[in-house]
Amino acid sequence: MQVRLAVISNAGGSGKTTLSVHLAVELAKRSLSVALMDLDPQGSLTLFCGLSPPEPEHTLSAVLQDNFDGSWPLTPCWTEHTDKVFICQGGMVLTQTADEMVLHKRGAYLLGDYLTDHPLEHDLIIFDCPATLGPLPLMALAACTHIVISVQLEPKSIQGAAHLLEWYYYHCKHLRLKPVPEIIGFVPNQYDSRRATHRLLLEALPSQLEQMNIRAFDAIRDSAEFVNASGQGLPLHIHRPSHPAKSDFKEIASYVANLIGNQNKTRGNTNSP
Repeated sequence: MQVRLAVISNAGGSGKTTLSVHLAVELAKRSLSVALMDLDPQGSLTLFCGLSPPEPEHTLSAVLQDNFDGSWPLTPCWTEHTDKVFICQGGMVLTQTADEMVLHKRGAYLLGDYLTDHPLEHDLIIFDCPATLGPLPLMALAACTHIVISVQLEPKSIQGAAHLLEWYYYHCKHLRLKPVPEIIGFVPNQYDSRRATHRLLLEALPSQLEQMNIRAFDAIRDSAEFVNASGQGLPLHIHRPSHPAKSDFKEIASYVANLIGNQNKTRGNTNSP
């Protein structure tokens, strides 16, 4: 019944971590608790959350072992500002973990297995995936309930997103996922209204996605302040609360908040006598 959202792209620099962090903060402002899962060996979430690189036993790699006992290594984020956001950190150790998962009998399902066996109480889990379509995003696909695709408004990135959709449909069938995780939409990132290519692609994207019954969310603008904020280990909401770019996340945050509300209603009905 829990909402588990995989933030996926098969292109680097598409804004996945920026989206994950700011979505978590937006929902924390609405009194919803969020667990961020860093599946990226580059460990971008650690930087964006202002944390020190963890020891291997305090990362998601430690979770993905056969002897995992349910003690999730979660670290609170931005504790002076919120008590609603936690992170399970990643790092280079996940590169070895990904190789091990290929040979594991339950490799693709292992993260989902542990979330079932040792559930987290958070309203939302966000999987920040690496910019590949390898074993780690495959685990996120098998564990999540919903997917959002982060895409740059560049022809190469749009073409890569089409390949990602093929990967999604193939593996949902191959892994026999039931229910199939729902793609809630595309989030165009790093939008620069001064660039004609960006304007044309942003205008064309909704009609292209509509044919597949997929939503296009509001674009996230290109702003140096996102870089400045991440360099301080803070989301824009805390780094520069008056900056207008933080409002770019409100539409998708409202959509996810509604998903959580609907899931909670369903859970309540299921638990009713």
